[in-house]
Amino acid sequence: MSERRAPLDPRLLRASRSARRYVIASAAFAVGDVIAAVAGAIALAGLLSELITDPARRSFTDQAVHLTVVAVALAARGAMTYFQDVVGRRAAHASIDELRVAALDTLTDPARTGPRQLLTAREHALTVTLRGLDRLSDYLSGYLPALLGTAIITPLIVAVELWTDWLSGVIIIVTLPLIPIFMVLIGLVTRERTRRKLDAMSKQNAQLVDLMTGLPTLRALGRAQGPAEQVATLGERLRKSTMGSLRIAFLSGAVLELLATLSVALVAVSIGLRLVFGEMSLYAGILALILAPEAYLPLRRIGAQFHNAEDGVAAADDVLDILDAADADSRGTLQVTVAGASIELDGVGVCGRDGWAPRGLSATIRPGELTIVTGPNGTGKSTIFAAILGLQTLDEGNVHVRDIAVRDLDPDSYFAQIDWLPQLPAIVPGTVHENLELFGALPADATAEAMRAAAFDEVLADLPYGLDTRLGSGGVGLSAGQRQRLALTRTLAGTAPLLLLDEPTAHLDDDTADRVIAALLARARAGATVIVISHRPAVVAEADHVVELPAQLVQEASRV
Repeated sequence: MSERRAPLDPRLLRASRSARRYVIASAAFAVGDVIAAVAGAIALAGLLSELITDPARRSFTDQAVHLTVVAVALAARGAMTYFQDVVGRRAAHASIDELRVAALDTLTDPARTGPRQLLTAREHALTVTLRGLDRLSDYLSGYLPALLGTAIITPLIVAVELWTDWLSGVIIIVTLPLIPIFMVLIGLVTRERTRRKLDAMSKQNAQLVDLMTGLPTLRALGRAQGPAEQVATLGERLRKSTMGSLRIAFLSGAVLELLATLSVALVAVSIGLRLVFGEMSLYAGILALILAPEAYLPLRRIGAQFHNAEDGVAAADDVLDILDAADADSRGTLQVTVAGASIELDGVGVCGRDGWAPRGLSATIRPGELTIVTGPNGTGKSTIFAAILGLQTLDEGNVHVRDIAVRDLDPDSYFAQIDWLPQLPAIVPGTVHENLELFGALPADATAEAMRAAAFDEVLADLPYGLDTRLGSGGVGLSAGQRQRLALTRTLAGTAPLLLLDEPTAHLDDDTADRVIAALLARARAGATVIVISHRPAVVAEADHVVELPAQLVQEASRV
């Protein structure tokens, strides 16, 4: 859980340019508002005092100046309130978009957030970046202007009040701290409630995402109604936490309004008694009485907006924590030439939820050889690929290329020298041709040769529009084997000196698998570093070098 931040988190201003500009605009609006308030109060006090004490000046002509100043002041305050609200809403939406894009860029950047970290933080990150940040609009458009108003308007009003009537100013100074004190006490009560509500939303979102992902399987098994009770329980928990927060919000709002009303009443009683005994002028008394509520107004607005903004502030804290964590893990800057270089695994170990997988792994992977990584499920084969790519933070050991740790390499330069085929290849909505060149243009000759090696030319012959055939999300329109052949074609047609292939022969028949392995051997003989994860004995038999993860690692992981 994030520690409690200041009312205006400096990290928010650093992360959002729109928020910085809005703070400046809000400060300008606050200064304009206090000037209009004081000018209007002075004119209104002069108008009322003259109407009461000077019968000769009770015509519209005599009071034209006072009436004009009051009207202009009221119009100016109304216009500033309107434009501040408009600017606030626009700035809030722009700031939310900036934070959301920054968070998503961080979460989806493999050089900053590894797959395991993303899997662990997925549900909570989904909640705060989508639903949670929307509540930041109330903070930026309501709470922040009230906060700046308190910092600018209240001291100026108190200064004018002291100049007008020192005793009223002293009463305001003494009673003002009561409102923030009670706000702090109320905030301590509501902080945990807000966090619990956000956690309940995260769990509900995670449950719904998992349910939608597995819904086809559940329907096929006739168990689609099974998770309904769990979803209902999560919804009831969210309802209770939300209603608890609302009860505190309504009660705290009443308490703050009562404190402000009693404080103004003390000022009014003091002024009334001194007017009765002739200890102050009517003009001074009216001016002090008009200005008194203005001193408390920003604090009352903060109290009214505080609970509206709590959800957004909590979500913003989490998003800013994500950005801070990514900044702490700075990207490497060193360059390396992968071609012709050996890859050294030096005591590599990764500790996950189920223990170490792998641990203490050391191996040298040389260029010009076909290296096969094999072993039982759960021993960390895919984790080794993530470590070589620099996508996995290691708990032990290092991965070196030319004696340089992978974590110190510039990701963009390093990735450009790698062709990677994961277990679930990326296929986006678009044509077959667009998916083949998803990561960049490919040489025509190499593409044709790769199509033959992966038997994708046979797939194209069966497609209605060939390379112009449109595919859906995840490769809808192709079978699992056809999707694998498309991804293999894209990988084999590349020119990168380092190839990483995770189960490349999955979903392929034996003849096609043999052709793919032959193509990989040819790439290795041409000088490339080719690393393949595979369980197939026929594939392992073709290897120049085998890195076998022993079964005891699985047993050790289960004991940790």
